[in-house]
Amino acid sequence: MSRPVRQRKKVFITRAIDPAALMRLCAAAQIFVWDEEMPPPASALLSALAGADAILSMVTDKIDARMIASAPRLRVISNLAVGVDNIDVEAATRAGIAVGHTPGVLTEATADLAFGLLMATARRIAEADRHVRAGKWRTWGPMTMLGRDIHSSTLGLIGFGAIGQAMARRAMGFGMRVLYLKHRSGQRKPRRDAGLAGATGVSLNRLLARSDYVSIHVPLTEKTSRMIGAREFALMKPGAILINTSRGAVVDQAAMVGALKSGRLAGAGLDVTDPEPIAPRDPLLQLDNVVITPHIGSASIAARASMAAIAADNILDVFAGRLPRRCANPQVHLRHPK
Repeated sequence: MSRPVRQRKKVFITRAIDPAALMRLCAAAQIFVWDEEMPPPASALLSALAGADAILSMVTDKIDARMIASAPRLRVISNLAVGVDNIDVEAATRAGIAVGHTPGVLTEATADLAFGLLMATARRIAEADRHVRAGKWRTWGPMTMLGRDIHSSTLGLIGFGAIGQAMARRAMGFGMRVLYLKHRSGQRKPRRDAGLAGATGVSLNRLLARSDYVSIHVPLTEKTSRMIGAREFALMKPGAILINTSRGAVVDQAAMVGALKSGRLAGAGLDVTDPEPIAPRDPLLQLDNVVITPHIGSASIAARASMAAIAADNILDVFAGRLPRRCANPQVHLRHPK
């Protein structure tokens, strides 16, 4: 009597990732990689999820309740990101599907990018580069491209988790004063180290009024959506600079444009916009005092390799019958494999 052949598990990966992570998944499952530059459309996601045991998704993949309902075999969604706002986590939990993510390993890379945006905006680096390339650099001038000091200024951090704390360490190395607003999301806050003893916790209103630079480091939730709008810009110190490497929808983008045009904000350094990618005719692109990068906060070679490794680990954990080691819904009761 012959034994039934066990069907190999299927993993759908919505974009090419680090080869080492791919090889590990290949050893455990049959993998399908969406190898185009643009994300898979909703129709392709639906089709792939119908027969998938796992999906390794990106922040660009919207996995809603309808998608989840169409995936009878799906046991884990492993998101190559810290945030999971692109996934209906509640629907996944009800369906017995674990949601994995990749916190921790992109902290330093994202903080590097955030502080780089702060420096580029304060000292008008991107604007000066455009000035040179346009052939406008004719001589040295005592009033040419004057920027703002970073040292001895005040940085306000909205959110003081791992990335916010890493940003604080960089700021203190530049002799900045650091204010912070804790974000209460129900998640355990990373332990503060002794090097951050000089940082001061304050209210949002006080942070906005006293900070020369305001940097946002909170996840996108119902509570944080549009948390920085016209009221908050009116409270900010005149001539302040806003940095956002979290999610574009945390800021009311129209209100930000108004604050930039009026001079209330001296500038903005943005790695995220709402929507993404930014529309070609968005008014932000017409402003010289704005630096925009295409959501590359974690885009270092080492960080992305580590993210891919953790995303693969999360899938392999579920295949082994346990929760992902980085689980966004640890209360889930895993569905049985089909």
